[in-house]
Amino acid sequence: MRIPFDTDAPVSRRTLLKGAASTAALAALPASLVGCGGDDGGSTQSAGGGGGGGKKAVGTVTLGSNASDAVPKASYEKVFAAFKTATGGTVDVNTVDHNTFQEQINSYLQGKPDDAFMWFAGYRMQFFAQRGLATEISDVWQKIGPNYSDALKKASTGLDGKQYFVPYYYYPWALFYRKSVWEKEGWEVPQSFDELKALLPKMQKAGYSPLGFADKDGWPAMGTFDILNLRHNGYQFHVDLMAGKESWQDPKVATVFNTWKELLPYHQEGALGRTWQEAAQGLASKKSAMYLLGMFVGQQFTDEKTHADLDFFNFPEIDSNVGADTLDAPIDGFMISKSPKNEDGAKALLEYLASAKAQSIYLQNDPNNIATAKDADTSNYSALQKKAVELVSNASNITQFMDRDTRPDFASTVMIPALQDFIKNPNDVSGLQKKIEDQKKTIFTS
Repeated sequence: MRIPFDTDAPVSRRTLLKGAASTAALAALPASLVGCGGDDGGSTQSAGGGGGGGKKAVGTVTLGSNASDAVPKASYEKVFAAFKTATGGTVDVNTVDHNTFQEQINSYLQGKPDDAFMWFAGYRMQFFAQRGLATEISDVWQKIGPNYSDALKKASTGLDGKQYFVPYYYYPWALFYRKSVWEKEGWEVPQSFDELKALLPKMQKAGYSPLGFADKDGWPAMGTFDILNLRHNGYQFHVDLMAGKESWQDPKVATVFNTWKELLPYHQEGALGRTWQEAAQGLASKKSAMYLLGMFVGQQFTDEKTHADLDFFNFPEIDSNVGADTLDAPIDGFMISKSPKNEDGAKALLEYLASAKAQSIYLQNDPNNIATAKDADTSNYSALQKKAVELVSNASNITQFMDRDTRPDFASTVMIPALQDFIKNPNDVSGLQKKIEDQKKTIFTS
């Protein structure tokens, strides 16, 4: 294991698209990418991975991976095997526990990182690019650009206007549930927030935890804050709040916390001692009625029949003046570290990963995400994937996720403990708001 661990590294879990990215643009996925790797298995393919042209061998590319869960780890193994067949290049994968990877990415990138690494679009990508901890890949984008929407290119672009990231897949956040449970209990998908609230005591009375919940790792609760903020206050306020431009003592923020306080009695108890995987198992075992999470929740539904029983709905409207057409839909992908030992090979790998073939191989084994390449084959998408594409394509605005839309130090050192404090004691909202705002002022002016 090559990642140098630093338990004091100030970076948290996930990262998002900074600014508006229309879902229609994100989900418009059909066109073609040419020359992303031949199929003859030779060891002298061009550094870009395409057949013909270059003379440099791809060689061995080291890759820092956060895909530590069984399903994505196995899926990537198949992708990297296909990369070797296509280019002759080998990917030497350095897998680290997902949360540990996120928390220690800062020290990792400043130390002796792998040639390439898995990461996230938007602000968090820009953060490391701006600090010189990533290699520009605008030359890769000259080849792969036609196969991506403008919104995805924007999400891959640093503050200097250059590209540093290759999107691989995205996944919407929504309320997931078991169809068989809802059919048995006679519950219908709520069309409004009032209908959702009316369901919660019925679910509790029937013996279920109405809302599955976990926050041991610190980041999942951010999704609850995000969706309540988006439904109450809309896209622009959310983006400005994450950017430090709005006050955390604003009454609008108090409304978010007070609404959450109203819902907390219906959350699964003991959240701070539970991982998201364990909460997902509660949904799988029919102990929880719903679970607000990203579509990757399906990774815990490994039985085909059980996975087919999984469904979701968009978090309903709270304010008719705001609507329900904005959602979190984070984009995951790949970057190249500063001064990689095998830059040509790393760029060949990222070019290959931008292809429909590479993304289709992954999704065949982990059908819990949506491909980003325009020419990706969606004909084999499950009903869940097709529904996810529809949800994203109908959204007016896309956010990435709280800790991807704000400064990493603010997300990890302020918001994770603040939200966990709220979960433990939701009765001092004004005090919590003041504490967050005071810390925000210190961080955002530094």
